[in-house]
Amino acid sequence: MLSCIFVGMFQLGKTIVSEDILEKDFVCNLAACKGACCIEGEAGAPVSKEETGILKKNYEAIKPFLRKEGIEAIEAQGAFIKTDLGELETPLVNGEECAYVTFTETGTASCGIEDAFNAGAVDFRKPVSCHLYPVRIQDYSEFAAVNYHRWPICDDACVLGKELQVPIYKFVKDALIRKFGENWYAELEKVAADY
Repeated sequence: MLSCIFVGMFQLGKTIVSEDILEKDFVCNLAACKGACCIEGEAGAPVSKEETGILKKNYEAIKPFLRKEGIEAIEAQGAFIKTDLGELETPLVNGEECAYVTFTETGTASCGIEDAFNAGAVDFRKPVSCHLYPVRIQDYSEFAAVNYHRWPICDDACVLGKELQVPIYKFVKDALIRKFGENWYAELEKVAADY
């Protein structure tokens, strides 16, 4: 499946993969960051066209797991929004946190969609972009780019990943399999072993 190697990147089937996901370590450290990736930033989580239908279809089942502010944002904006650039995202509460975010008693962000999934209310875990983080996928007509998204709010995750010696591709294994399949991930592991 591996056909070409570029500086800092390699091709795996119809994907161009950044070597960073093999080289860099990462393990979410929720105790340190409190789930800031669901709160910080200027946009909602990217969602695919298929996921927009899933969010609309499952909204009533997810709703009991959401905060009042999130429900109000979703009911005002929709289960997803389309940006001026035509990108699909989760809506935000007052331009800040994701409308689907919930908070634990300790103030750590959680995901209402994933809470509904864990309770057996829906069979959709959460948007794949959230599941993949810190990996971001950019789809092009002929291939998809698989990159590591660096964000200072995740510095503690990099430190913890280094301590535990967990490369990014292992941390997001389930999400990569969900996105690209078992065979793709097996090929990725072969590249990592040779790397």
